[in-house]
Amino acid sequence: MEKLNLLLIGKPNCGKTLLFNKLTGLNQKVSNFPGVTVEFKQGAFGDLNLVDLPGIYSLNPISNDEKVAVSYLQEALASPSCAGVLCILDATRLERSLLLALQLRQLIEEHNKKITFALNMIDEIIYHKLQVDIDGLRQALQAPVFAISARKNIGLDELKAALTTTTTTAEEQAPVEKYVSRKSESLTHYARELAQKYGPSNHNILIRQNFLDDIFLSTSLGGIIFFILMAFFFQAIFSWSEPFMNLIEALLASIGSLAETYIQHEALKRFLIDAVIGGLGGFLVFVPQIFMLTVLIGVFEDTGYLARAAIICHRPLSFFGLTGKSFVPFLSGFACAIPAIMAARTIDSPKKRLITILTIPLMACSARLPVYALLVSFLIPRGETVFGFISMSGLIFFGIYLFGIVTALVVSTLLSHFVFTKESDTPFMLELPPYRLPALGSLLQRSLQSAWLFIKRAGPIIFMVTVILWFLASYPFGTRLEDSLLGSIGKWLAPLFAPLGVDWKVTIAILTSFIAREVFVGTLGTLFSIENAEENMAAMSNSLVQSNFSLASAVALIVFYAIAMQCASTLAIIKQETGSYKLATFTFVGYTLLAYSLALLTYQIAILFF
Repeated sequence: MEKLNLLLIGKPNCGKTLLFNKLTGLNQKVSNFPGVTVEFKQGAFGDLNLVDLPGIYSLNPISNDEKVAVSYLQEALASPSCAGVLCILDATRLERSLLLALQLRQLIEEHNKKITFALNMIDEIIYHKLQVDIDGLRQALQAPVFAISARKNIGLDELKAALTTTTTTAEEQAPVEKYVSRKSESLTHYARELAQKYGPSNHNILIRQNFLDDIFLSTSLGGIIFFILMAFFFQAIFSWSEPFMNLIEALLASIGSLAETYIQHEALKRFLIDAVIGGLGGFLVFVPQIFMLTVLIGVFEDTGYLARAAIICHRPLSFFGLTGKSFVPFLSGFACAIPAIMAARTIDSPKKRLITILTIPLMACSARLPVYALLVSFLIPRGETVFGFISMSGLIFFGIYLFGIVTALVVSTLLSHFVFTKESDTPFMLELPPYRLPALGSLLQRSLQSAWLFIKRAGPIIFMVTVILWFLASYPFGTRLEDSLLGSIGKWLAPLFAPLGVDWKVTIAILTSFIAREVFVGTLGTLFSIENAEENMAAMSNSLVQSNFSLASAVALIVFYAIAMQCASTLAIIKQETGSYKLATFTFVGYTLLAYSLALLTYQIAILFF
């Protein structure tokens, strides 16, 4: 017998997802609503299938996520497979929760379904020695109301026992009072009236929140704290995940060594090591960063600071068609575009989410560093300084990073005003949640789930692209790279890159770097017969000099790699997050053409000076 669905509904920041995790444990799966990229979770809870819908403030939706959730809710209630609704109320923000509760109570009555209310965060009420009239709320809402704390496990046993009784129908509930038929304006007034009559006085809670907001949102100290926390955020994603990334690389290298030792057939050996193991490494190595990113964003979100950071960044970013919530994805993009694009899920506006996703690849990610290191070492002699103490190489690296940021802002402005003009947008509205400690168990569970979804969705695409490129670089089998099918393609395309002053070898390196930008250096090392090319930049620079590679070409390639979409993994995650192959293709073609055009312009200008 198919399980009945119980819909879990509540406003954002009410603790809904934490309660969902407590009720379902690990029996969860994440799905997309039909035809859209908005996600919802499902999980087994006894004889019920619990469906966690995106947070909504009312049944009068504003954002795209709200529209999708409300539409699904209305369709689900009309289905006999729906057992009813579990609505989560925020005890610390009761008036705002009650508007949704009253609207749901009216809608539920029309469909003759069961509704249960869970008054969450009761631990905050107890901590501040406040009072809530639960019986009064039950009588006013004419439905069961349970006082709970999903964080502290208060009242969960009583709620679970009530939810497992699925035979209760709307006929067994008391008749609905007149407020059910009131208009939205009346419901808003009535929600305020009920909150004042039965809810707590939030005076103490607001005093603490206002005190902390005076610090975190102040024009002086707030900015300093913001930059310190963002610096910590960036370093944590990059450095804390590095040991686990190295462990994955070492594990895959060990498997490769075993294949090298025990497999005699050369073609099969190279396929397993370079294509299969290399393809797995192409996406597994990013899993620690995605996990770390999800944990840190979850900490900022659960503590309430993420909303404050968005407010601080909103004004400057809105000038470029972005939102304050775009800052964290942009910042994490300096480590890796893949977790950064996933971080854009926190952006409510579909238009600004798309613009953020499509401009994140312009941030100078860590994969570009080997390319920049080689080209900068070719441009600037080692140890050269300005004023005797400022590193010339450091200045160029700063200029490269700044160039990426400026380009991203210019592109976002153009996308906002000329490309996504018809894309749905929402005003920047943000409720400041109270400051709370994060629930670590639920946070780790969400982070593991996010990492697994990346493996499940983006992994196959990255693996497939890697295998295809390996085949092109290896066929005919047993030949050198320059004699392979990819080498032939590189030589055939060499005239296309010749205006940048590069030969067929550099052209092949550009093509292979589509797997990952850092492959550029290793490919040149293979073609120049230099072992450990990434660690021997001096020999690489000498080889480039001997191949008539010029300073102007080095500057042009820096511009090219700062913009070009040379990362199969990033394209795979863009397709995953937008649900559109068209947008992923648009990103690849658009940035490649822009990169080539600006690189060509740069080369023509540079040859006047070098």
